Amino acid sequence: MSIEELKKPYDPKSTENSIYKIWEESGFFNPDICIEKGVVDKNAEHFSIVLPPPNVTGTLHMGSAFMLAIEDIMVRYNRMLGKKTLWIPGTDHAAIATQSKVEKIIQKEEGKNRHDLGREEFLNKIAEFAKTSHDTIVEQTKRMGSSLDWSREAFTLDEKRNLAVKTAFKKMYYDGIIYRGYRVVNWDPKGQTTISDDEIVYEERKTNLYTFRYSKDFPIPIATTRPETKVGDTAVAVHPEDSRYKEYVGKTFDIENFAGEKLSIKIIADSSVDPEFGTGALGVTPAHSIIDWEMSQRHNLELKPVINEYAKMSVGSPLLSNKKTLEAREIILEWLKKENLLLKEEETTQNVSTAERTGGTIEPLPKLQWFVDVNKEFEYHFDTLPGIKKGQTVTLKKLMLNVVENKGLEIIPERFERVYTNWINNLRDWCISRQIWYGHRIPVWYKGEETYVGIEAPEGQGWTQDEDTLDTWFSSGLWTFSTLGWPDITEDLKNYHPNTVLETGYDILFFWVARMILMSTYLVGQVPFSKVYLHGLVRDNQGRKISKSLGNNIDPVEVIEKYGADAIRMAMIVGTGPGNDSKISEEKFKAYKHFANKLWNISRFVVENTEGFSGKKEDITEETDKEIVRGFENIAKDITTDMNNFRFYLAAEKIYHYSWHTFADIIIEESKNIFKETKEKADSRKNMLLFLLKEQLKILHPFMPFITEKLWSILGEKDHLLMVESWPKY
Repeated sequence: MSIEELKKPYDPKSTENSIYKIWEESGFFNPDICIEKGVVDKNAEHFSIVLPPPNVTGTLHMGSAFMLAIEDIMVRYNRMLGKKTLWIPGTDHAAIATQSKVEKIIQKEEGKNRHDLGREEFLNKIAEFAKTSHDTIVEQTKRMGSSLDWSREAFTLDEKRNLAVKTAFKKMYYDGIIYRGYRVVNWDPKGQTTISDDEIVYEERKTNLYTFRYSKDFPIPIATTRPETKVGDTAVAVHPEDSRYKEYVGKTFDIENFAGEKLSIKIIADSSVDPEFGTGALGVTPAHSIIDWEMSQRHNLELKPVINEYAKMSVGSPLLSNKKTLEAREIILEWLKKENLLLKEEETTQNVSTAERTGGTIEPLPKLQWFVDVNKEFEYHFDTLPGIKKGQTVTLKKLMLNVVENKGLEIIPERFERVYTNWINNLRDWCISRQIWYGHRIPVWYKGEETYVGIEAPEGQGWTQDEDTLDTWFSSGLWTFSTLGWPDITEDLKNYHPNTVLETGYDILFFWVARMILMSTYLVGQVPFSKVYLHGLVRDNQGRKISKSLGNNIDPVEVIEKYGADAIRMAMIVGTGPGNDSKISEEKFKAYKHFANKLWNISRFVVENTEGFSGKKEDITEETDKEIVRGFENIAKDITTDMNNFRFYLAAEKIYHYSWHTFADIIIEESKNIFKETKEKADSRKNMLLFLLKEQLKILHPFMPFITEKLWSILGEKDHLLMVESWPKY
């Protein structure tokens, strides 16, 4: 044991980088090397988890730090249990997010857009940006102490993942699950691309609700917040039980002039209409509302597009032609007033759909796009899922629901199982094509009327590839098995899939978790993970979400520089159960920096007083000391139970309180007097102190890996890293 190092104050800044280098050089992040060096049995149970790949759009944030802390706790604990433990790192190309960020940079620095540069040069600039961002993210991830197997690092847009994406697309296409269709989609006029329902950010805004008639002799008044879309109406829908309008259902009314446009309005009855909202009658605009489009499919209504991709009016009316939508709204309102058709105008609040990455207001538009059909029936190819037999007719939606219904997956906390089920039940076909350049190019080629779908371009002249790229969630949906070598059936795939657990934020339960379940059950016949552990958002001490706009953003690297990675890890874990938001503050970081210092001082006292002692349990002879050990063992058992049940916040708090308030405040203080008693009592007490210190370091290691590893080496264990020491078993 070396007392000299302990005489200096603990300095995480000078310690953590050197400790991480020792871990990396040991190779123990790689389960193959653990087996090779004999620290893990080759027949041991496996524990596998993938890192939710950070977007290559910048740097890590406090939410990322929270995620890394939780996952590294899981990984280090299971490694210490002697399991073949694999944590796969990687990054996500994050198509729309990355492209829009680089476009803004180019516009600001060069005054150019992507079309000025051309596809190849633009993609090269994105690749440079992504590489720089990737390197920053990897460095920050290491600073958090993350024990990832860097030899298996993946990127959602690399060559291996590209092969997986093309293979998945081809199989789904020929199974009839992927199709190209003309449907109403979420269109971002600012980004000039479709986006999925999950990429919409709803902003609450004040607006007006306008009640009007299409013409003086039209019998039913309707209410809308978007008068500009009403030139595209082809029906008015009422509730089947609404007695006010029953006599009109089935009739069609021709309007010769509505703001310069001709309309033909059919009155239909549909149970989705809320008779309490507005007038109880809904003007149906099939081309510019996904809900209305679905209604039009049920009632065979005409689709009449009146807004184009640039959010301008595409109608023949000279009043409206080529006008921006908001300008057209005012023109139509003036027309309604002039014609005495505007009956009422009242203020209301509505959720406006905006694009997450560009901030553009979404326009639902009919477009020819690629979709995944979640309701398409097909014959299932596997016999590995509970509740579903090989050859049974299923849909993707059924596969996704079956996972929870047949207990093939546990979601922690359990309340999110209901949230997941409700979302799947209401799931629409997934639009997977994007009108951007960065991402996986859709593996489809055209020549005249011919279409070819494959891994490589077809032979022969005249073929042109589809210009669109795939939704980024398509590639990240394959993440649990594409990172293990699929479509090849590798040893990694056989040994580590399904993953033991997926840990991620509850805010991407639908974005990512559901899509991984869809892809894995369909393509490899497995639920991709046994458990899903959902963490919450990171908030400040006032309960506000951490964000740049609020001015409360905290850079995790700055916190690490000031307080150390161990402090930030403990601050985020203690007091935060699964599914709950984590409150952080400067005071909390400072408190756990003090705890690290306390642990250092505890260790100095023990080392100063136990030179030459074994610290073995069998050398603890006094009954009082044995009773203290039994008390610790009971707490250690509780902590192990907490760890096995993902109650990391409780485990961390228990070991923290034991080390500070029981071991330091009580046991060490009373030991100062016992050292003055008989040699037998003093020797027993010294062995007990050294034994308990080592046991505490083992239990604290998943939470505070840097300082515990450093102290372990100071205690004379330089050749045997704490990260592969066995977890205490009682």
